[in-house]
Amino acid sequence: MVSVRKSLLQLVFAGSFMKRWNDKHRSMDLVEVDKQGHKMMVAWMLFVLNSGDLPPKARHALAGEIIEGGIFEYFYRLVITDIKPPVFYRIKANPAHYEKLTAWVLEQLEPRVRSLGEPFWDRLRGYLSVPEADTPARRILSAAHLYASSWEYNLIKAENPWDEELLDIESSFREGLSAFRDLAGVADLADGMFAGKRSAIGRFARLLGQLRFQTRWSQTPRIPETSVLGHMFIVACYAYFFSLAVDACPARAHNNFFAGLFHDLPELLTRDIISPVKQSVRHIGDMIKEYEDSELQQRVFGPLRQGGFPELADRLAYFLGMEVGSEFRESAVVDGKVIRLDPRSLDAEHNRDDHDPKDGYLLKVCDSLAAFIEAYTAMRNGITADHLQRAIYRIRADYAGAVVAGKVHVGALLADFD
Repeated sequence: MVSVRKSLLQLVFAGSFMKRWNDKHRSMDLVEVDKQGHKMMVAWMLFVLNSGDLPPKARHALAGEIIEGGIFEYFYRLVITDIKPPVFYRIKANPAHYEKLTAWVLEQLEPRVRSLGEPFWDRLRGYLSVPEADTPARRILSAAHLYASSWEYNLIKAENPWDEELLDIESSFREGLSAFRDLAGVADLADGMFAGKRSAIGRFARLLGQLRFQTRWSQTPRIPETSVLGHMFIVACYAYFFSLAVDACPARAHNNFFAGLFHDLPELLTRDIISPVKQSVRHIGDMIKEYEDSELQQRVFGPLRQGGFPELADRLAYFLGMEVGSEFRESAVVDGKVIRLDPRSLDAEHNRDDHDPKDGYLLKVCDSLAAFIEAYTAMRNGITADHLQRAIYRIRADYAGAVVAGKVHVGALLADFD
């Protein structure tokens, strides 16, 4: 039986505390959860570009391996925390040392993760037991990791002119990405990063990184602060765990993860407009939605299609619910047409890979849970702002009796947070 517990939600959120590049001078904090969000967005791009010729079953298998591989690597990183990459690479090169470190990591993860069921736990153990593997999923994840880390490196490069390590770090990124140039899209990403060449996917990947500059709850002090980019990754993880708990078919679980990963993409264009503002004036929410859709067409979908990547634009549009009016509405693809679903019919009729289903309410619950964790953690850390107290009260009240797909009792999960 699969269950989602408080400790698992908090584990995913823990990356909001974990500083990156903390031995370098930097003008802003760089945190692990933001990097992971950027990495998985790039991994999704590479997945789409490199799986178009695969049969559906193999394509779903590859998507699952990428999603779970990314989550497994994130969990590992959360436990080993501040081990610098050169040290970790030396550990990975020594099988005995890596085996001992991994056994300890699994001990730390087991109390928090095993509630997701024995199959998930077995896949996690199997993945982490092998430090390197030349599989399509691992190669895509490695390329995405190098790109996201390179993006961060370019942020701090000019601030550390005296640092003797920088040239070696940049060389390692260049050489690392060059090893994956056989993957469609990697050459464009690498040339955009290091050679200043322009391409539609290079531009889009750079834009996605900018979501880390947008702070959530910008008028409310919090510890830790969270960015829109990190929030999106947290929602994606929660959505995937909930998908396992409701017995979602593979396509549905994968769509829920990627929909969570991109659900706040419009905030790249409009910034974070909080719900009370959207609800304060009649029709203002509709006006904001109309503006977001227009900007998405002009600055995201249009450039991707014109640049030769219509498949990326089409999938993003599906994840964002462009055809059904909202990312928080259930949808499926039947006879080649996107349709809006009644939530009950999703489980009863459309929970099958060939219908390409996606949840709406489940995603909304996960978005609210991520906001709840942000507010709850800040208050536990001594911040007592009215906005945080109201948010916690409202989310508890809204979901007191909520049940997702008849299986996940959200109120009971929230009750675990005393």
